[in-house]
Amino acid sequence: MATEEARARLRSLLPGEPRWLHQVHGARVVDADRLASVEKADAAVARTPGTVCVVKIADCMPVLLADEAASVVGAAHAGWRGLAGGVLEATVDAMGAPPSELYAWLGPAIGPQVYEVGEDVRAAIGEPVSAFRATRTGHWLLDLYAVARAKLEAKGVRRIYGGGYCTYTERERFFSYRRDRGQSRMAAAIWLT
Repeated sequence: MATEEARARLRSLLPGEPRWLHQVHGARVVDADRLASVEKADAAVARTPGTVCVVKIADCMPVLLADEAASVVGAAHAGWRGLAGGVLEATVDAMGAPPSELYAWLGPAIGPQVYEVGEDVRAAIGEPVSAFRATRTGHWLLDLYAVARAKLEAKGVRRIYGGGYCTYTERERFFSYRRDRGQSRMAAAIWLT
């Protein structure tokens, strides 16, 4: 399915126009309620019902957040660079709700059984050390889910769900940037009703 056809199909299922981002593997968060055009950012928050926050993913993790009062939602594109740069912390801060009142969902990402990274990634992410498992000299398998959970918990978010999928190995369910050579993306969306 072509990108425009897929986007049109997605739009038909949503209450409003998705607020697409030009994702750059950073930590910038935008206010989707005020987003007039595509901006360089890796997360968005919204407080207006029907404003759709959306992120594209293919091995990086989508993290969707909502507060228990249903007054704000957020969507973050969290690959290793975004996690190292603080995209989750910035999204929690931008939401403005007490972290203890947030729910977080970790969507499909490349899994810890196949996501091999080098010293540069390990140095950039640092903690938690338990998210890394040595494979050979200078290489580790990285658990993005463990990193995201640790970062959210450090911010005070306690209700964290999801994780456990692998975009790379679950070919019949997900696109994978590494496996498919960057051919396709999935979208994760959240909005208030």
